[in-house]
Amino acid sequence: MQQLPTLSPPRPLNPAPPVLPPEWLQWVAECLMWEGEPASMRAVMQSAGLNPAACEAAIASIQMSPAFIAAQKHKQMLRKLESLMASHQKLLESAPAYREIERRRGVSREELLERYVLGCRPVVLEDVAADWPALQRWSPADFATRFGHLEVDVQVGRSRDPLFEQNKGALRQRMRVGEFVDLVQSAGDSNDHYLTANDEMLRRPEFLPLLADIGSMPPLCDPSLLPGAASFWFGPGGTHTPLHHDTLMLFHTQVVGRKRWRFISPWQTPLLYNRMGVYSPIDLDRPDFERYPLFRQATVLETVLTPGDTLFLPLGWWHQVSALELSMSFSFTNLDIPNQFSYANPSIGNW
Repeated sequence: MQQLPTLSPPRPLNPAPPVLPPEWLQWVAECLMWEGEPASMRAVMQSAGLNPAACEAAIASIQMSPAFIAAQKHKQMLRKLESLMASHQKLLESAPAYREIERRRGVSREELLERYVLGCRPVVLEDVAADWPALQRWSPADFATRFGHLEVDVQVGRSRDPLFEQNKGALRQRMRVGEFVDLVQSAGDSNDHYLTANDEMLRRPEFLPLLADIGSMPPLCDPSLLPGAASFWFGPGGTHTPLHHDTLMLFHTQVVGRKRWRFISPWQTPLLYNRMGVYSPIDLDRPDFERYPLFRQATVLETVLTPGDTLFLPLGWWHQVSALELSMSFSFTNLDIPNQFSYANPSIGNW
């Protein structure tokens, strides 16, 4: 049993009211639900200026509440699901090479389907993009020459917002491609500005020449579906995405520069405090073990993509991606097998 759950208490109150306000009652219920010790809870509440008698009465009342008792039963069912996930993860990690992201050539359709799609494991395909004209052509200068007069929606001001990905709509800024290329090349390492898949510029006919620079597709891909399933990424070194999972499977080819990908198995989701959508509040570069202690149990895998590498991202795998230098990359979801899935994503927010 942990000393106190990682739940931020509400604001202090002064003078102390004789009865706890609703936000404190909810905090007490959440702490008890996650097995916080009443002694630690009383200390926090009293340091916030709450009436000691009201604190004691609230803890006792909630523990006897029919709603809390019913919630405890549901928690038992949740714990069973979590234990099944943990047991499956333990089995996966018993494989000697579990911590290595495989790098392969010549993978057949059958093996890609059985070993990586249905087996739900990431892999780097080193030979898929060998005939792509993009590998010889794409560069910031080429991008500016061909499309510099066109406008795109980019994210600007990301470094000022800890929730830059969740708030990407508010950070959207329209600018010409040539202007953005100049910004990327002059900024050095930065997460402040990034042209991401959210722009969906490849749905616009004026950017279709980029698709002509794409050659062979991996097995399981339908090239005819590519125009509606491709995304372009361009930004300086230092850009990164927060820890999250996608809602489908995809391939991601690195064309210019290098990117570091770090992964966590979907079976370890209970360790990642996933309280909002598809995001985890944990930053793999600076994990806060005091606030998120369960994360100590997570196993993080890592690989670096270099130009010509194509990553297969299996369903539900958590990932955090960082550009090690100026980067251009291309992702695509045009699998010829079912690739639409439903998630009951939480909308709790961060406690």
